[in-house]
Amino acid sequence: MNIKHDFPHRVREIENQWIVLADGTRLAARIWLPEDAESKPVPAILEYLPYRKRDGTAVRDELTHPWFAGHGYACIRVDMRGNGESDGLMEDEYAPQEQRDALEVIDWIAAQPWCDGKLGMMGISWGGFNSLQLAALRPGPLKAIITLCSTDDRYADDIHYKGGNMLLENLGWAATMLSFSAAVPDPALVGDQWREMWKHRLDNMPLLAEPWLEHQHRDSYWKHGSICEGYHKDSADIEAAVYMVSGWADSYINTIPRMMEHLSCPRKALIGPWMHKYPHFAIPDPAIGFLQEALRWWDYWLKDVDTGIMDEPPCTFYLQDGVPPAPKYLERPGQWVQTSDWPAPSTEVETQPLVLGDHGLGSNGRLSNDRQIASPLTAGSLQGEYIPLWFGADFPTDQRRDDGLSLTFDSAPYIEGLDILGQPTLAVSVTSTEACGQLHVRLCDVAPSGESALITYGTLNLNLRDDPGTITPPVPGEPMDVRIPLDLIGYRLPPGHRLRVALSSASFPLVWSPSRRADLTLKSGMPTLELPCSKAAYIPMPFEPPESATPCRVETLRAGKPKRTISEDVGSGEVTVTVEDDMGDVRFEDHGLRVEQKAKEVYTSHPSDATRTRADIEWVYRASRGEGQNVKNDQFAVEVVSRYHLHCDAQTFYLNAEQIAHEGETLVSEKQWAREIPRTAL
Repeated sequence: MNIKHDFPHRVREIENQWIVLADGTRLAARIWLPEDAESKPVPAILEYLPYRKRDGTAVRDELTHPWFAGHGYACIRVDMRGNGESDGLMEDEYAPQEQRDALEVIDWIAAQPWCDGKLGMMGISWGGFNSLQLAALRPGPLKAIITLCSTDDRYADDIHYKGGNMLLENLGWAATMLSFSAAVPDPALVGDQWREMWKHRLDNMPLLAEPWLEHQHRDSYWKHGSICEGYHKDSADIEAAVYMVSGWADSYINTIPRMMEHLSCPRKALIGPWMHKYPHFAIPDPAIGFLQEALRWWDYWLKDVDTGIMDEPPCTFYLQDGVPPAPKYLERPGQWVQTSDWPAPSTEVETQPLVLGDHGLGSNGRLSNDRQIASPLTAGSLQGEYIPLWFGADFPTDQRRDDGLSLTFDSAPYIEGLDILGQPTLAVSVTSTEACGQLHVRLCDVAPSGESALITYGTLNLNLRDDPGTITPPVPGEPMDVRIPLDLIGYRLPPGHRLRVALSSASFPLVWSPSRRADLTLKSGMPTLELPCSKAAYIPMPFEPPESATPCRVETLRAGKPKRTISEDVGSGEVTVTVEDDMGDVRFEDHGLRVEQKAKEVYTSHPSDATRTRADIEWVYRASRGEGQNVKNDQFAVEVVSRYHLHCDAQTFYLNAEQIAHEGETLVSEKQWAREIPRTAL
């Protein structure tokens, strides 16, 4: 990445700025702006997050926001209430209070002497979500947003549920936030009140997994903050221009075709090969000049400069080449394409129906006899992480072992290869042996050597097969017609490779096991995969090389060592997947804050007994400044250990958690939770 030091504008940084809300709550902001902005006001770009500007996002913030400020923008990075150095408490993700606060922040920014009254919002994940949510509220100053790795539907496409099945990431992220939200306010910024603020947060810590687990189907809880609720209500539609960005290695991709189809505001879409990171420093390569592309967007919508960005095709996709499966990719070769709209016209994307028939996967034939889908509940361990996030061994590996636990249909070799772009959709008729069940479908690239690489996948809770808001348990033995959309994908199947459709009745630890093992039967007839094939012409790399501002000065005291392990107890048949998210131990050289974070997630499943599914997660957070254990001025040392445990029987989830916080050797807080939550849709 090219590090830029010289910019059109000299940059001034305000390390910490208090934004006082109407109720007296102070939100902490870090601001970068052109030195002469107070005499020559500029547009502003807001990023609004719970992840602590002091350390949590400091590395990426310093790559990004000073770069925009150097090009004539005021950049404001605000910590939400109850996080970082901000006052108050956080109740839940995307709560109404979060949005009310953001509206006040927008008005505050627009009224500053260095702001010309025009505002953009930008963010990835949580910040991408609330950029969309705030745009749907139509605050006057907000003219454009860039939303990365986000969703328009909190139930369908977040870390909670997928196809109506509960993702294990639902618990994983709840455990992450239990630790993240316990981070200490920095005494160097808030002064002696840091202990009181910290203790207040610890004493009132929300158990986020509880509401996320209680709401098992798509109800009003999930509809709040889901902008798709406004697609058919003109008064709720977004007016600000929307640039939506994601990557094939991320989980937030299906929202993009929906937003392109349903939003009426000016909009653009970009999907590259990346994981859950900003595209100027994400992997796999090719990384792009995201900041330069964003600048063209901001200049067009916030400065009325015709950069030509709206004259280009609205959708840009990277078709990644099929390569041997690996747990981590630093680079994915491929080709860029653009489409004139989405859904793309048939001249650019054409759907091919493929039948799951007696002789495999093909354009002709039928399935003469019923076929069993009888996967053990341990199937799916090679799926990889739902969201590759921490630069570990998170990608799907060779799928052959899971293919062997599935019902598979292979195509003939594609002699000339095949370009895929869109959402493949499976339409089948199945029966279940129980009044519950799951159907999972994986589309794989099978090399002549036999290696099976995951292209894309879909999953469905058969209790919610017709409507994610209506629970309709299967009647054992009664056929059900279902359609499963697989995740959006851009992929180039190499010449001579085959396609494989693999159907399974479990996928662990991607999703939690059904209440009982439920084997399925694929009914005879013409089960069909609708495969979207790209006819778009390849284009040269449409973006400049990546750039950034000067990186944050960080001393690595211990490098992170993320790790993923799969083990099997041969006697019991239990399979355990262990994920170690180790972020290392670092010191921020500019202000001396030292932070260490690491997590261990252990997920276990039994091949036939669904009541033996369980999850245990532990996070350790340490922060300090100075060598002593006692606070002197801004010196301190704290540790927080946070744990979650979940197990179940056929009727109930048993959720337990604890959090233990110390300052030096002194116990500051010890809290336990125990909840029993009925299984309604799962």
